[in-house]
Amino acid sequence: QVELVESGGGLVQPGGSLRLSCAASGRIFSINAMGWYRQAPGKERELVATITSTGSTNYADSVKGRFTISRENAKNTIYLQMSILKPEDTAVYYCNADIRIRWDTGLIPNWGQGTQVTVSS
Repeated sequence: QVELVESGGGLVQPGGSLRLSCAASGRIFSINAMGWYRQAPGKERELVATITSTGSTNYADSVKGRFTISRENAKNTIYLQMSILKPEDTAVYYCNADIRIRWDTGLIPNWGQGTQVTVSS
């Protein structure tokens, strides 16, 4: 089985910073794209940022210039450095990874359990 574990969430004041981490473990042959999504109360889950195995990144317009996604392939880990946080960034942040468990199987999307980020004074 594959497990994604997020960490680093918490309460921060507007304008502050937080760094989220997500580590994948278990039966992993390879990982393709990894990313962060978020879901605020009463809203649908939305993409925040993604990163491929070669380092290509993609960001939601709402976080461009404030958030940075990075990846350590040797550790099957991604990070999300969040700066200049706003109250509208408050949400549960989920890690996602497209994982191949064997050389001859397809990519399967996996999700973490989520970590709460609250931006409030």
